[in-house]
Amino acid sequence: MAKVAFIGLGVMGFPMAGHLKTKGGHDVTVYNRNAEKAAAWAEKFSGKSAPTPAEAAAGADFVFVCVGNDEDLRSVTLRENGALHGMKPGSVLIDNTTASAEVARELYAAAKEKGVDFIDAPVSGGQAGAENGVLTVMCGGDEAVFERARPVIDAYARMVGLMGPAGSGQLTKMVNQICIAGLVQGLAEALHFGKRAGLDIEKVVEVISKGAAGSWQMENRHKTMNAGKYDFGFAVDWMRKDLGIVLTEARRNGAKLPVTAVVDQFYGDVQAMGGNRWDTSSLLARLEK
Repeated sequence: MAKVAFIGLGVMGFPMAGHLKTKGGHDVTVYNRNAEKAAAWAEKFSGKSAPTPAEAAAGADFVFVCVGNDEDLRSVTLRENGALHGMKPGSVLIDNTTASAEVARELYAAAKEKGVDFIDAPVSGGQAGAENGVLTVMCGGDEAVFERARPVIDAYARMVGLMGPAGSGQLTKMVNQICIAGLVQGLAEALHFGKRAGLDIEKVVEVISKGAAGSWQMENRHKTMNAGKYDFGFAVDWMRKDLGIVLTEARRNGAKLPVTAVVDQFYGDVQAMGGNRWDTSSLLARLEK
């Protein structure tokens, strides 16, 4: 059993921290900007909460962070009362936020200055994956540190991999989001075309999902898309945030991402329709408006 802190109890962090307590059996202290949510987590999981990130991190062997973006991440780690100000030498800061590779490298360096280790560890699998403890975790950092952290991360994951040095986890998450953007747009267009052609969508998907067109998105989202329901998981606002990170990195490294750039604009259209909190499969709604 390790002493663990978890900072950020959103739709992902709340259940992830819970798995660290229940499945991992760790001694967990949480922090959340909304103290009521931290208190609710502590009551539900028989854990503890702290009033600041630094106090949550004090004495912890592993400190997990899962917040919204780069600036949120800097706020809860580097700034006044941030986690790094409370962490002990030899402990490990593990960031599950989907953020930039730049901030991952920044935190790696800042942690080293304090004698602390750092792993960037963004996750994939959405709210359902977090609740069921079956997330995919893409890590960047030093191999020896990763091997220390992996058994703890396993509490909320079904796949954990070290992708390279600091920042590599975030870069791998960008690859993941590029794939999803293209797949969802393709599925949205396919369903839209099938409907316009007068086909029975359920029969079509039953056949083609067993061939080369099959995907997780098709298997898990075609029914809700066909029904015009878009309240299942990762929100459009968050996808646009992620694609913004992707496109910024592409401008830096020279990658050409024409489809990703167009799909990002399509998600902007969905936001203009009022679909900010719809899930990413709502690209179909744009075609059918």
